[in-house]
Amino acid sequence: VIPVFNEKKNIPLLISKILYTLKKRKYEIIIVDDSSTDGSKEVLLKLKKKIKNLRIIFRNKKIRDLSKSCKDGFEKSKYKEILVMDGDLQHNPKYIPKMIKAYEKYNCDFVVGARDLIKNRVKSLSIFRQSASFIIIKFFEFFFGKKTIDPMSGFFLFRKKIYKKNKKKLFLKG
Repeated sequence: VIPVFNEKKNIPLLISKILYTLKKRKYEIIIVDDSSTDGSKEVLLKLKKKIKNLRIIFRNKKIRDLSKSCKDGFEKSKYKEILVMDGDLQHNPKYIPKMIKAYEKYNCDFVVGARDLIKNRVKSLSIFRQSASFIIIKFFEFFFGKKTIDPMSGFFLFRKKIYKKNKKKLFLKG
């Protein structure tokens, strides 16, 4: 499930990387477009004609919402496992097989792919978002005594049954 908003330039590259990385696996790509205004819709419709396992959800809502976009993708997913990643190339698809391997090896319910935001500057993150992430990392460390490198990661793999069991408890704003 890949929620997007105005990612016209990134979508083709992201999808091609996913196709290359997962060519030996059975999967679907669900792009949830949150009313993009940059021509993403046209790009997605063109790609849909070429890629049989690409599913697209166009949210025509006046209020954009990342969590609701994810929920819409979860609802449409036909598989027992769901992977979520950002559509802006912050998360490299080359790590998906490692996440799947950890998921299967340790029989996990949830696996999180984390960027090392302390050591590495993520090129697609603005200075503001990079700084905000750094502050959140230090906040977690100070208040909870736990070290983390990416507490707000949008790159994760989980069992769909976890979502189904807990969907009424979700805070679907933002």
